[in-house]
Amino acid sequence: VGGGIYTKAADVGADLVGKGEAGIPEDDPRNPAVIADNVGDNVGDIAGMGADLFESYVNSIIAAMAIGLTVYGIMGVVYPLVLAGLGVVAALVGTFFVKVGESGDAAAALRKGTFVTGGVMIAGAFLLTIAMFREFGLFWSVLSGVAVGVLIGFVTELYTSGDFAAVKHVAESSRTGAATVILSGIAVGMKSTVMPVILICAATLISYYFSGLYGIACAAVGMLSITGMALSVDAYGPIADNAGGIAEMSQLPSEVREITDKLDAIGNTTAAMGKGLAIGSAALTALALFSAYAHSVNLKVIDLNNPKVMVGLFLGGMLPFLFSSMSIQAVSRAAEAMIDEVRRQFKEIPGIMEGTGRPEYEKCVDISTAAALKEMIIPGLLAVLSPVVVGISLGAEALGGLLGGSIVTGVMLALFMANAGGAWDNAKKHIEEGNFGGKGTEEHAASVVGDTVGDPFKDTAGPSLNILIKLMSVVALVLAPLFI
Repeated sequence: VGGGIYTKAADVGADLVGKGEAGIPEDDPRNPAVIADNVGDNVGDIAGMGADLFESYVNSIIAAMAIGLTVYGIMGVVYPLVLAGLGVVAALVGTFFVKVGESGDAAAALRKGTFVTGGVMIAGAFLLTIAMFREFGLFWSVLSGVAVGVLIGFVTELYTSGDFAAVKHVAESSRTGAATVILSGIAVGMKSTVMPVILICAATLISYYFSGLYGIACAAVGMLSITGMALSVDAYGPIADNAGGIAEMSQLPSEVREITDKLDAIGNTTAAMGKGLAIGSAALTALALFSAYAHSVNLKVIDLNNPKVMVGLFLGGMLPFLFSSMSIQAVSRAAEAMIDEVRRQFKEIPGIMEGTGRPEYEKCVDISTAAALKEMIIPGLLAVLSPVVVGISLGAEALGGLLGGSIVTGVMLALFMANAGGAWDNAKKHIEEGNFGGKGTEEHAASVVGDTVGDPFKDTAGPSLNILIKLMSVVALVLAPLFI
């Protein structure tokens, strides 16, 4: 949450004043917010995504161990730990296959590495399952998790890559202004939820059919077993973006920037793929934690005829919207402070626009840092206290409804915002490559509006919902004895 606020406050502030008002290029060293913007890419998309995936990984392992102990004894506890170890080995093997050939297609190289990692993981899981349990059931659960994890990444690419129709349609809609760019991006984001949700449902049903609740938890561990490669693919985006920023600040030749812009466009897609996996894994992890919670409070059935359960469902369905609102408002407030500071420096520091005066970069970094730390307190308290209040006041069954409602709406909303933001971003990049008029046209200006709206969607509000649904489930599981 904090990482998303940091990066988008700097990004929105730098773009609106730098490109919109001062008329200087992106990543221009004359922009006081340029350092905060480049640092923010690493804070949000590398450190933040790493923390998100690591949390999912650990939570899925904990859920699998908690359920496995009652089903398979000590073997059920050891199995997810060894699976996680296999995932590390698979990721190491996958890195050797990430090589850009003569075609120079970086996206294809990253895809190849992901496929190899998934293949090695599946083979290792097969051998491990046979060795430990002498049966195939758990293997099919793990296989469903790994397969769905890989597939969600590439379904996401269909809606966020400039090579496919969805993003091209968003770019084309810029001909009629910013409003149609916003509308078409929203439509793409909504449509993009369909296939990932179907895939998550398939993984849930397949894993439950073969191995019950323990199978769902193992499917989550399987999906997250490719985390090493997924995080590497996701980190590609900020690295390429920073390379472009350094090229611009160093005033390197334009052909260098053209190369980094192409790499950056691929990076936007890989980042969206990483977010798709993060959301899918958060959904399966939350389901696994929910299963562990239900098991710990001996909750066999959640009765929808019980009004307390319905209240829990409605409250759970509402929380992701409230949480998203808080995070977007936090970005807005921080961006306003950033904009005021950048305007002040342009006005008060002589020689900035001529390149003879040095901007006070550190002031902008301080604004983003302070905002990130301050603004995440209330959303964090909301995630921690909501299950406690509902569990104590309405009981364990109502808390089950709260968790179920938050998982369903949280996953839908996260997918929508992450993919809509990715589509807007790459639609702008598609126009900047010379399509529909190119840079400096009204079409480009309209796409910049869409990109600016999409920034807090894809990098703050969307990813933050992963944290919400997992944290609420963990709190419910840890404090389960209080609600019985």
